[in-house]
Amino acid sequence: MKIVRVAVYQVDLPLHEGSYKWSGGKSVEVFDSTVVSLETDAGLVGWGEVCPLGPAYLPAYAEGARTGIRTLAPALLGMNPLELGKLNARMDATLKGHPYAKSALDTAAWDLLGKATGQPLCALMGGRYGDDFHLYRAISQDTPEAMADRVAGYRAEGYRRFQLKVGGEPETDIERIKAVRAALEPTDRLIADANTGWTMHDAARVVRGVRDVDVYIEQPCATYEECLAIRRRTDHPFVLDESVDSLDRLVRAKADLACDVVNLKISKLGGLTRARQARDFCADQGIAMTIEDSWGGDIVTAAIAHLAHSTPPEFLFTATDFNSYVTRSIAAGAPQRAKGRLAASLAPGLGVEPRLEVLGAPCLVVG
Repeated sequence: MKIVRVAVYQVDLPLHEGSYKWSGGKSVEVFDSTVVSLETDAGLVGWGEVCPLGPAYLPAYAEGARTGIRTLAPALLGMNPLELGKLNARMDATLKGHPYAKSALDTAAWDLLGKATGQPLCALMGGRYGDDFHLYRAISQDTPEAMADRVAGYRAEGYRRFQLKVGGEPETDIERIKAVRAALEPTDRLIADANTGWTMHDAARVVRGVRDVDVYIEQPCATYEECLAIRRRTDHPFVLDESVDSLDRLVRAKADLACDVVNLKISKLGGLTRARQARDFCADQGIAMTIEDSWGGDIVTAAIAHLAHSTPPEFLFTATDFNSYVTRSIAAGAPQRAKGRLAASLAPGLGVEPRLEVLGAPCLVVG
């Protein structure tokens, strides 16, 4: 099997709630997503998607993803997409860094592997555990009262795990955390996610201010070292996200005992191949994981679902379903939330069929 054509599509994904807000006054109203297809001489087509959380979150942005794919695509023509290691080595040799630009291509190759073998990706990634798994709901930054009301509403829909967007003024964030925790049951999980938004002294104030609250603290500061310093002065369970972008950093985090949970974003790591490597390392080392991505629609959600469903349940802290946040469906067959839980498709590959009438004409074709 050989890759004979690469097509790239751009699609806007508006949000149900109108906007998504997090630390530092950052917000997004419409997500700019990139979808790719890998067409083969065997007649099979694989699909992938990458959707950065705007241009000011991680070192990634939508136009950069498409520019990177424009550079990478010619180098993939004629390659066997089922040889995932060689495919990733070729991408790394063609474009140094920019893992997010490689992510959709790698995911599309995995989709082809599943279709070629007649297996859902979760079966190829280690096996399917259970019938479904827990989702978390991200709560956009707002007043303490509004965030508590929103959590109560999502709890009524079946969610039991909530990621609260904080990273603002310490006094307000302490109120946010306390107000939301008061709206939850003792068995519910609450994560206060600062998205790097606190300075060290503000983070220290917050963890002291909520020392009697049952809450996880996520990525309080910008750097790994700053987060580690806060980790060492609190007994709250601790989550790392933005500062973990490679297997090397995971190895260091384990050696430093820097976290109890780590967020594995597929595109930040460069695709499903490296995300699976990171997942297996964490499971081996006893680190719990949130399986997710920066953002996305139906295709990203399908990829998350397969990686999460093949993660041993004792190490799967939670996962997310980005397609429920947006108003536009870009693929049929994508997993859909049910009472705060999600299940990966049993169909071969990702199990999705892109809606070409929604994607429109490709903005780039190579081959």
